[in-house]
Amino acid sequence: MGKKFYITLATTFIIAFLNILQAQELKGFVLDSFNSPINKVSVFLNGEKIGETNNEGIFTLSEAFKLPLKITLQHPDFYNVSFQMSNNNQVFQLSPLSKSENLDEIIISSTYQKESKVIIPTEKISAEKLDAYSPIDLVSAINETPGVFIQSGAINTNRIVIRGVGSRTLYGTNKIRAYFNGIPITNGIGETAIDAFDPEDLQLLEIVKGPKATQYGTNLGGTLLLNSKQAAVGEAFVKSNLTVGSFGLIKNSVSTAISNERFLVNLNYDHLETDGFRENSNYDRKTLLITSKYKFNPKNELGILLNYVDYFAQIPSSIGKTAFEEDPAQAAFTWKEAQGFEDNKQVLVGLSFTHRFSENFSNTSSVFYAYLDHYEPRPFNILDEFTNGYGARTVFAEDFSFIKNKANLSFGGEFYKDEYNWKTIENLYEENNGNGSLEGELLSDNIEKRDNLNIFITVTLPFTQKLKGQFGVNFNRTTYDFTDDFNDGVTNKSAERNFEPILAPNANLLYQFNENISAYFNFSRGFNYPSIEETLTPEGVINPDLGPEKGFNYELGSELFLFKRKLHFQLNAYLLDIDNLIVAERIGDDQYIGRNAGKTEHKGVELNISYNQSMGRFLYISPYINAEITAHKFIDFVDNENDFSGNQLTGVPDKKVNGGINFGFKNFTLNTKFLHIGEIPINDANELYSEKYTVFNTKASFKKQLSKKLTFEINAGINNFTDEKYASSVLINATGFGNSEPRFYYPGIPRNWYSGFKLDYLF
Repeated sequence: MGKKFYITLATTFIIAFLNILQAQELKGFVLDSFNSPINKVSVFLNGEKIGETNNEGIFTLSEAFKLPLKITLQHPDFYNVSFQMSNNNQVFQLSPLSKSENLDEIIISSTYQKESKVIIPTEKISAEKLDAYSPIDLVSAINETPGVFIQSGAINTNRIVIRGVGSRTLYGTNKIRAYFNGIPITNGIGETAIDAFDPEDLQLLEIVKGPKATQYGTNLGGTLLLNSKQAAVGEAFVKSNLTVGSFGLIKNSVSTAISNERFLVNLNYDHLETDGFRENSNYDRKTLLITSKYKFNPKNELGILLNYVDYFAQIPSSIGKTAFEEDPAQAAFTWKEAQGFEDNKQVLVGLSFTHRFSENFSNTSSVFYAYLDHYEPRPFNILDEFTNGYGARTVFAEDFSFIKNKANLSFGGEFYKDEYNWKTIENLYEENNGNGSLEGELLSDNIEKRDNLNIFITVTLPFTQKLKGQFGVNFNRTTYDFTDDFNDGVTNKSAERNFEPILAPNANLLYQFNENISAYFNFSRGFNYPSIEETLTPEGVINPDLGPEKGFNYELGSELFLFKRKLHFQLNAYLLDIDNLIVAERIGDDQYIGRNAGKTEHKGVELNISYNQSMGRFLYISPYINAEITAHKFIDFVDNENDFSGNQLTGVPDKKVNGGINFGFKNFTLNTKFLHIGEIPINDANELYSEKYTVFNTKASFKKQLSKKLTFEINAGINNFTDEKYASSVLINATGFGNSEPRFYYPGIPRNWYSGFKLDYLF
């Protein structure tokens, strides 16, 4: 492969810096007290991350860092230690860490901005976990998390349910809040679309279940924090990954980066195409991600984020039971006739500035802008919309002394405003001679302005070396302004809706018995506002009586390490009581309104067990299993003349179990996994259930370093290799119109394969 190939992949500003990074790499080895390698140890120099260890415990640095170096090694399960690195290939050893020591790490607000810093365990999905699946399968990686269930009707049709919250949302995801590199990606009515982000761009996805992350809003479902990959200081590379597979799958991603002590830039481009396995299910997506950081001096740092997504996705929609059993590949009849699709263009831009007032006090402030242009022909009408959103966020973080221990205070605020312009147009597809959707007369023309303000404060206090407390409160104010530009006079439906402010407290307690056993407790309050569409009556008038859902969360758990910390065991139980439950009532073909309908009780038990066994430096085996058992139910739910009180909550399984075995030997890795989903009630009367199912996936890869600079990897995988027939998503309370069956089911993809080839070149 010639030099010209790499030049064409690099941008001109990268080429200008290549002469800085031609030096030979430095290497170090990090081992535990049993001489086993430690993966994902962060290497810091003067507070700046400059490297990270791989599965073999090896980190590499550019020789731009002249020896000797005073480095600090950090890992959540080991003591943070500073070393003098005086030789290449030097070996460093870390000792297991008591979690009561975690507060001793230095809190930098730019890092704090991108992590929850909740002191009790949260779920973190690493790039390595994402890489164990197909590069288009973010859903399966997230579904390994107990308490979290993503129902996926297609790549662009996902519904995230956390501990039962969000199960009654019919399309898409709401009732959670999500951030990308510290920038909000949830819109003004609480909707989040994670399919806009390429899994290959992600370094870490943190999931906070329930309203525990005060500084990120206190939605009842929880919070998702997505963080992109970034080059370590002194690193420069070009990487390319090509994947092909069943149903016309082609995915190609190219990333390039350069980083030194003052300047960093990452550029990622991705193109994904697939025909899909169903009728009318073609998908074509292009994404571009640019992240950059410039350090003016040790106190001031500027960051830039740009994410652009352009995709076209046909919509096969849900189908009835007969169609599902006879031929799940078929599309819903009306959607096929209308050739329904969605055409999206999205832009997210963020600018952040970090200032360190002192070693213990810092601030990160961000401004951001989001744009969405969405066009969706549907059988019942054509939706044409665009949204402009913008806002600002600031977080202060300060370390201070409390009872001779290091404590932390963070406080700040976030303001988000968006303007949603939408119109519906008559769809004349039945008169278009089989050519699909055709625009007719204008049916509605509306503008929605949505304002959301969050103010938050959190303090973390170590009462003793074993007992820590974290206490916070979030203040929220949300308003909607609806303008009807279609109707005049008495038929005009323009209105405002100002919700009462909400205070949401949060308390976490963590007790560390010793370095291997801990227990924790959470009490928190959360809320979910209705979307403005849910506040509209069938006549299109805002319902002033529809209010937010509110709830209290209680959680108790324990974490245990055994057999020299090779076995990890985590068990927790939770109770979430929600009042003023918002339910969607169907008023037409795929048309719904919302109303407060009662109270639900969400309770369950979640279990994580994993075992990591290294046998020498080249062989490891890592089995794991995750499970949840739930008892979500309606406490008080009367729908017209029907009393559903005591019934199981619709749209969520009573159990979910997943597990697998990860095996590695030298350059070869094998990952085999399964996911089992129990029965799901699909109507409020609990008369109908989707069938339970189990899906098996496997992936094998071989990685070889051809030279000091060039590495290649080849991989192949099979998803659903038992060819299970199942519904990957269900539409609850579906109603058939005329003689048609209710369309409850989104069929899951049958057995399919993929294979990929990666090249990494380090400058």
